[in-house]
Amino acid sequence: MREQEVIELGNGIRLVHRQLNHIQVAHIGVMLDVGSRDETPEQQGLAHFWEHMAFKGTQKRKAYHIINRLESLGGELNAYTTKEKICFHSSVLSSHLDKSLELLSDITFNSIFPEKQIEKERMIILEEMAMYRDTPEDAIQDEFDEIVFKDHSLGMNILGNEKTISNFGKEDFRKFLNENIDTGKVIISSVGNYPLSKIKRYVERYFGDIKPLNNSNRRSPYAHYKPAVVHQEKHISQVHYIAGIPTFPLDHKSRIPFFMLTNILGGPAMNSRLNLSMREKYGYVYGVEAHYTPFTDSGLFSIMFATDPKNLKKCKAIVIRELKKLKSQPLGSLQLHKAKLQIKGQLAMSEENNNAMMLMMAKSLLDRNEIPSLPNVFKTIDAISSAELCDVASEVFNEDNFSSLTFLPA
Repeated sequence: MREQEVIELGNGIRLVHRQLNHIQVAHIGVMLDVGSRDETPEQQGLAHFWEHMAFKGTQKRKAYHIINRLESLGGELNAYTTKEKICFHSSVLSSHLDKSLELLSDITFNSIFPEKQIEKERMIILEEMAMYRDTPEDAIQDEFDEIVFKDHSLGMNILGNEKTISNFGKEDFRKFLNENIDTGKVIISSVGNYPLSKIKRYVERYFGDIKPLNNSNRRSPYAHYKPAVVHQEKHISQVHYIAGIPTFPLDHKSRIPFFMLTNILGGPAMNSRLNLSMREKYGYVYGVEAHYTPFTDSGLFSIMFATDPKNLKKCKAIVIRELKKLKSQPLGSLQLHKAKLQIKGQLAMSEENNNAMMLMMAKSLLDRNEIPSLPNVFKTIDAISSAELCDVASEVFNEDNFSSLTFLPA
């Protein structure tokens, strides 16, 4: 059995399927290569608003029927919006595969945007925005994006802003979809205990008659970065701090080495260098994270933590010290070996999550037109040298070029 199989419908929509005979749940997603970065300034928040509205009525279903179609069968229906993607996805017993695909097709391509539902969802999104503002660890990331990607759509808040959200109407959604949906950039991704022939039959039934759409909208590349240091007062008890810099895009040769560096520095494991020093050694923080998010033409690296105001300078000094170590002190052979084992183990465990695997396949196919196998990724990791890690660290970790945002207690 092949790892996954890909077919293309006549309208350009592609299906990728991985058969796993030991599971009883069908994980299905419809992913579109459309996100918040495809909005104009006047459209800020429209992609995310559409994600909400897809659940609020189609040509043959009201919101109640959409919500209950899979939930009443013990399944789940969900969606999310990122800067470059919108995805509608479901998990349901494999015996209900056809119902899942029919519903996903309906909400993705047949929304009617009822006016009453727009008004109701507008209030819900404004509440969602208020909730994020009241959560500093969420708000600081969004506001940091605006600082780093200033005057570019990558910096626009996915949720939008009060002004834009308050003005959207039915025609705005239709215009946005007409301008941005391209059936050649739509992936149906599936993981389940059924052969390709079975899901292909349902996909052709529910997606095959969708009119081919070909939009040539080109995303404006990001350039002209200028570091900025920003301080804001908030009604909070801790200092929240984030710092970082634009970095490698998805197809860059240094992407995986840099991902490995980020993992060593502040990845999810308790033995990351920043966690060992800032939390375990000194007790300055509850948690500290380093993130690397690659986009199709850029990327963002950031370090984030919260601490008592009196410890902020000490924490920042630790961050600078650890960055300098990665630039100037090559990993020994045992350190390098352990770092590779750790990242390979993390990747292998993430592939055990079948829903995450389904989403990964869709995104990889859209972004890179391929789905790398885990053994091939492991080969790339095994080929990384200590010298290469130092070179990549030296290229990126210039703290003088970092932007930062600090939330200070008012």
